[in-house]
Amino acid sequence: MAHAGENHAAGSEPSTSNQTSASAQDAQAEFFDYEKSDDGAPKREDLGYDLFHGRDKTYRENMTSPYGKFENLFDTYHPRCKTKLTVALKSNPFVKLLLRAMEESGCSMYKDRHFSCEPCSYQVAGGFDPQANQNIISSQGMMNRVLTHELIHAFDHCRGKVDWYNNLQHVACSEIRAANLSGDCSFSGELRRLQLKGVKKHHQTCVWQRAKDSVKVVRNCTDEEAARAVDSVWDTCFNDLAPFHKIPRNKKDAIRAARFRYDYDI
Repeated sequence: MAHAGENHAAGSEPSTSNQTSASAQDAQAEFFDYEKSDDGAPKREDLGYDLFHGRDKTYRENMTSPYGKFENLFDTYHPRCKTKLTVALKSNPFVKLLLRAMEESGCSMYKDRHFSCEPCSYQVAGGFDPQANQNIISSQGMMNRVLTHELIHAFDHCRGKVDWYNNLQHVACSEIRAANLSGDCSFSGELRRLQLKGVKKHHQTCVWQRAKDSVKVVRNCTDEEAARAVDSVWDTCFNDLAPFHKIPRNKKDAIRAARFRYDYDI
């Protein structure tokens, strides 16, 4: 998640930010054995960078070639993405609450520095790059939800020492929280995806499945490894609702959370 300067931890509150963060980080770590590059670091494809074509050297070279520059003249997706990003940052209560929460934790975010519209794989709609401190927003539809999801990762990065590269449990915890709090598993969203297989405990099932799938995709691990990581931190991370005061179902819940936690109208 994006932040300025050093990591900062949020204030202590029961079942919220730094209690859950500490619990997730103090649990016995399961380290995932990435295939190493020649210098001993995990390969970029094992960290999800290959899902974002704009971060590939060959792609960048092609786009700066005469043909690439000509092709860019007819690109309508990028400006549309940037327009939707601007609207979300200025008007969406979920996004505004998360930006406020990060500012309160010492991690102010700036549009031109911390957000980027880029082409990406069909497997993802957005991403967070902890190395560049950027949220990568590449989907044209559902910008508000995608941005909320990625800002939850940013908030987690801001408030605690998340080991994105070596600790699969830390990644799983943030993916659980993002799926739980961003609207990923809303009734309407699941209905559109034809994934609504029952009402009872469907939200929990959806959060578990989406978190597991996200871990598997962005960390290039097996289905079993992703499921084990999610299960190992489930209770702690599913019940960590910061910076919301409950699982938000609509924009009114985000507005109430801002008033409840920060005495702030958005």
